[in-house]
Amino acid sequence: MNLEDYNYHLPEELIAQKAFYPRDHCKLMVIKEDKFLHQKFYEIIDFLQHGDVLVINETKVRRCKLIGKKETGSPVEVTLVKHLGNNFYETRIKGKPKVGKKLIFVNLTGKIIKQEEDCFYVQFDREIREEECQLLTPPYIKEDVPEEDYQTTYAKVSGSLAAPTAGLHFTPELLRKIESKGVKIARLQLDISYSTFLSIRDIKTHQTGKEYFSLDNKNAEIINSAKGNIIAVGTTVVKCLESCNWENNRIKATEGISEIFIKPGHQFKAPLKAMLTNFHLPKSSLLLLTSAYAGREQLLKAYNEAVKKKYRFFSLGDAMLIFK
Repeated sequence: MNLEDYNYHLPEELIAQKAFYPRDHCKLMVIKEDKFLHQKFYEIIDFLQHGDVLVINETKVRRCKLIGKKETGSPVEVTLVKHLGNNFYETRIKGKPKVGKKLIFVNLTGKIIKQEEDCFYVQFDREIREEECQLLTPPYIKEDVPEEDYQTTYAKVSGSLAAPTAGLHFTPELLRKIESKGVKIARLQLDISYSTFLSIRDIKTHQTGKEYFSLDNKNAEIINSAKGNIIAVGTTVVKCLESCNWENNRIKATEGISEIFIKPGHQFKAPLKAMLTNFHLPKSSLLLLTSAYAGREQLLKAYNEAVKKKYRFFSLGDAMLIFK
């Protein structure tokens, strides 16, 4: 499998820098029966039927970015990846710091204890409150993003370092209309790790980060009782469903840590009829996951069509609904 096969040309001006308002009025490409249909997102309801189940990820993006300076006075940006206890954190740091050096923030200091490749372990002098931090947004977004634009309207449990972006397009009103049509909504949680930002160097050796996930009995039963199609809202939902335990084509309530890397050739356990997702970065793990579901050739044709039609790409961009 050649990583270059999952590359495509994208004009920089098509990388969305701001959220679309209203959020359910962005573009939606529907891939169905080898056709590309161009809709508005709120028209997704026309592709859902009574008895369908829409599966969403309720994770909430947590603030995890600290802006400070090194002892030299030069700026430094620290991402708090994981709290390991006693104010000791696994972090990622911009600014090329050295082990043993201090990091200085407002009413807070830290010391770099060790480094393992791109990961820095920092001992802080006190507990860090989430409200002291900023949201971490992808590096291709150059403008400040209001927090409400980078959270789904149904986000509940803080834990992710990035947004489950396919869900950003739903408004509470649209979800109510979908439910009033007889579509059930199943809720699960998968906390997105820092690995979502990392490039793939080699498909064979690539490893994803550890991501907490949970599906309870109530929502497992909603999925199992589907009378119509099961539709996954986003790659994170697909990862969670594929990480859960299945028995006789029925999903079981499961909680755990997922390290699954879904790529072309993956045999799906979940009987998904459709997947909703955004347009992903070239050669990314999310593009490989989407290719595993939709097929590489069809997906790249859709991406080329989206470029021609001036769709907006990546986290704050437009959406696509893929039927199998």
